[in-house]
Amino acid sequence: MGFRRLTCPPLVLEGKALTAAMVGIGMSFAEESTPNPNLENTLLAASIAGMERDDLRVLAILMTWLGVHAAWINADRLTSLLGQQSGDRVRAFWGAVAHWLSKDRRFARLLKNYEGPRLDLLSTGTDFHVRRAGEDLRFAGGPLRVPAGILRDRQSDVLAPIELARRHGTYRRRIMLGPSYRADMWAELDQSPSLSAAELARHTYGSFATAWHVKRDWEVLKMAGTA
Repeated sequence: MGFRRLTCPPLVLEGKALTAAMVGIGMSFAEESTPNPNLENTLLAASIAGMERDDLRVLAILMTWLGVHAAWINADRLTSLLGQQSGDRVRAFWGAVAHWLSKDRRFARLLKNYEGPRLDLLSTGTDFHVRRAGEDLRFAGGPLRVPAGILRDRQSDVLAPIELARRHGTYRRRIMLGPSYRADMWAELDQSPSLSAAELARHTYGSFATAWHVKRDWEVLKMAGTA
């Protein structure tokens, strides 16, 4: 049977599994952490919880996390995941994030995933809150209208890059190699050196060709004693 590339997880994280994954990528919740959870899977699941289930605490910490760690997101993978989501609110959220982070051109394609009218984060009371406090500047001018003060932005709610790099192997490799499938594959081999190229590709949602080259390069450096 030929290799078939996976692009998204079979199940979207929710409940305690999602909370544990969020702790695993450096968000502050009262839960044991999942070791080295997939970054983009966790971010997408958190946005679904925030936008479709009205979990404003999750959404607030997600926004703070993005403000600190966006440079190390695999934007291509996130765009691919979002392209398979049908919910307008989730698409509007990531369009708003792309508008906010517009200086990073990697996120430009996220804006194209939502082309509908501007949506309100709150189901009721948005006009009142906006008149009283204005809009959250992170969302101003984007596809999502959020009153100021609704989403708390507190840096202590997320780990700093230095600390997350110590705890999360894939994040650490992304800092070293760039936010790419190659970095994720390298991190997987750090943990499971016996993975075949096909297994490596499936674990990281990457292509077989990239996995084959990473496996080859990793083994060369391992033999050289520098992996």
